[in-house]
Formats: sequence, C-alpha cells, structure tokens
Amino acid sequence: MKEVVSIIKEQFQNWGIIWRISNYEDQASYQNHYLGLAWEYLYPLIQIAIYWIVFSGGFKKGSNLNGVSYLMWMVIGITPWFFMNRAVLDGSKSIYQRVNMVSKMKFPVSVLPSIRIVGNLNSFWTMLVFSIALGFFNGIYPSLAWLQWIYYFFAMMCLMFALSIFNSTVSVLVRDWQILLQSVMRMLFYLSGVLFNFQTTGFPAPFVRILELNPYWYIISGFRESMFQQSSLFDRPILTLIFWGIVLFFLLVGSHLHYKFRSRFVDMI
Repeated sequence: MKEVVSIIKEQFQNWGIIWRISNYEDQASYQNHYLGLAWEYLYPLIQIAIYWIVFSGGFKKGSNLNGVSYLMWMVIGITPWFFMNRAVLDGSKSIYQRVNMVSKMKFPVSVLPSIRIVGNLNSFWTMLVFSIALGFFNGIYPSLAWLQWIYYFFAMMCLMFALSIFNSTVSVLVRDWQILLQSVMRMLFYLSGVLFNFQTTGFPAPFVRILELNPYWYIISGFRESMFQQSSLFDRPILTLIFWGIVLFFLLVGSHLHYKFRSRFVDMI
C-alpha cells in the first residue's frame, strides 16, 4: 500500500509537468495537419455517425431504450468509451515510448501514464458537451441526477490510472502485451454495452449478470443512467464494491511492478 500512496503522491507533486507536457504533445501530434487539433473532436463525431447509420435500424425494432432515441443512448455511452479506450492504449505504451525523456529530465516515470490520460481529456469534454446539447434536442434537461457524473468521472479516472500504471509496466516487461491489449479492447467495445443494450429480454439473465462485472460497463451505464434519470448510484452497491475492488487490484499490482522494475526500464527498452 505504501507503493500506491507514493505513486499517487508523485502525480500531485508533478501535476504542473503533467498538464504542460500533455498539452504540448496534443499540439505536436497535429501540427502538420491543416485542421490541427480539430481532429481531436472530428474523429469521434465521425465515428458516432458511422455507428448510428450502421446500428440504428436494428435497434429501432429490437431494443427497449425506455423511450430514449438510439442516437442519444449511443452517444452518451460512447463518450466515456472513446476516452477510456484511448487512455488505456496510450497509457500502456507511455513508458515504452517516453522513458528516454525521463533519463534527461527530473520527474518520476510514474507520471508518463498520467500525461497520456490528461492529454485525452479534451475530446472527452467536447463529446460530453455534444451529448448534453443533443439531449436538449431530445427533451432531456439537467437534473440533480447529473451530479452523479462527478462520481463516475472520478471513478473513470481512477480506473484509467490503475490500468495505465499496470499496463505501461507490463508492456515494458512483455512486448506482446500491447498487441494483446489492443485485441482485448476491441472485444470489450462490444461487451461493454456501448452499442448494444444487454438489459433487454433478448439476452439471458446470467449472461447479463456476468457482463455487468465489466468495469467499463459500470462507467458507461452510470453515465447513461445519470443522464436519463433511470437509477441512482446507490441502487447497485454490489457492483460498486466489485468495481472498486478491480481498481484497487490493478493499482496494487501495477504499483508493485512499477517500483520493482522502474530502475531498469531504460535497460529493458
């Protein structure tokens, strides 16, 4: 537990560095593009349009969305997914790609995953604003239930940090981990309720119960249910305990591995 506390302390002590480098890397990534940083916002919008065109027809007939349009339902779910997907994949290769930077500058290696997580927040905020605007057009207006987003955002950031610390370390130790992780994230895209409403009569109850153990599903469904005022976060205490148990597991294991091998990262790469 001391390793976890130490890593978290390093994040707060180097928050200024994390913020500045994440902004610099965002600008550097698109400096040779005509639209520049606009691609950070255009890409998810284009993806949403594609998914809506491909999947909306079948859902109009087969899914029970409690009177919510499929586009609205999908957008509020895909907003946290886009962020989590990019944060996990970028965070997993953050040490592997930037460890030489640490050897030349004085800040801990543990902030590298946080830099990639913070760097992906711009598109998340834009997508969230887009979701709210779309909600207005669908007759969905702010309510007290929306305050639960604060909790789910905090839970999402904790999950991303725990997974990034774990994955970034394992990716240095096992080069094949990055490829495996990409495949797992593609599978989780369909198993996290981003496009499909598993809580319908079309899926067996035991199958749905298993899928609900997925921490990504917990976050995505939480954002949805808060916006549509369908339930409170206190309505699923067991799933909440399981979610934080998963976060704690990856944080403990990831912190231990990180401290055990961090002095040898440069040699391993």
